[in-house]
Amino acid sequence: MKLSALKKQLQEHLGDGLVLVIGSGLSCAEGVPGMGALGHHLVTTLPARLSEQDNNLWEQIHPLISTVGLEAALLKHTPTESLEVAIVQSTADFIADAEAAIIADIFTHTKTLRLTKLLPYLLQPDTGIPIVTTNYDRLVELACEEAGLGVDTMFCGHFAAKLAPLDSLWSFCRNAKLVAKIVRFKWAPKANVFKPHGSLDWYHREGNPVRYAGTLPLPRLIITPGLNKFRNGYESPFDKHREKGNDAIDKARRFLIVGYGFNDDHLETHLTPRIKSGVKTVILTHMLSPKAKEIALENKNVVAIEYREVAEVQGANIIFEGNEFFSADIDYWDLEGFVKGVLSA
Repeated sequence: MKLSALKKQLQEHLGDGLVLVIGSGLSCAEGVPGMGALGHHLVTTLPARLSEQDNNLWEQIHPLISTVGLEAALLKHTPTESLEVAIVQSTADFIADAEAAIIADIFTHTKTLRLTKLLPYLLQPDTGIPIVTTNYDRLVELACEEAGLGVDTMFCGHFAAKLAPLDSLWSFCRNAKLVAKIVRFKWAPKANVFKPHGSLDWYHREGNPVRYAGTLPLPRLIITPGLNKFRNGYESPFDKHREKGNDAIDKARRFLIVGYGFNDDHLETHLTPRIKSGVKTVILTHMLSPKAKEIALENKNVVAIEYREVAEVQGANIIFEGNEFFSADIDYWDLEGFVKGVLSA
């Protein structure tokens, strides 16, 4: 396949009915630590937060992190509620510190997020660009605002925002006109950001979720890897975000999937069946997970691009119509390289 033909297909892919699915790979590319660094952080800092009983349980878990990974280690031993709270808080603090440094660079104009560079090339439906992300950080939301889009997170309010999907929706209405007995609404351009695993600015306050951009002495609402992951996903506000995210996936006409490994139960019940049903899909990532590669090889409606180095030559491994080939000196697997090499060329 000629590279020019691939570029044309990728350009045409960003059309009507596009849903973005964004995983941790994109945040890692921007500087947020990955699972390996998080596991090391928990091993070195968590014991100081724990009771003797929880520390005994943690002593069974943490040696496994270096061999099987954080999520697999937590799946082998059910954490107590107090241990889970400590893991959530330590995880959130760690990611928030990295996020703060990235945001500082953005606000001082020394950095532009990759997603910010992509968004001007996407169609902007009145209903909003649907973005489903498993990330806790707020880089997706910030990227949207930096690109001139509003962000609908289904929370309404600035300092003590409540989960109020309808209020949030109508806050983007800018005008209404009666045309031939039909009311036509004018909407501000926006993205609908669905976060089934929670967000750093979600807190649990007196039995209800509240969104606040700063740090509060309240439990954060994020779902960390482990045995309680699926159960927690059905509590508010996770349930509403999961429901709306799955609905967007079910209605999608095409997917752009960035830095996502296809290892999440919440999304896989909807996303993978939709891809296998024939929905056109582009996957961009530094390294395809085994499951992502299997999906790309077995479904001809999928184009997948990952980093590859052959004989000290850097380039991309491309899966197209079930076949793999190497193309030197291109970096379409990176969202920044994709925008520069495919959309700006």
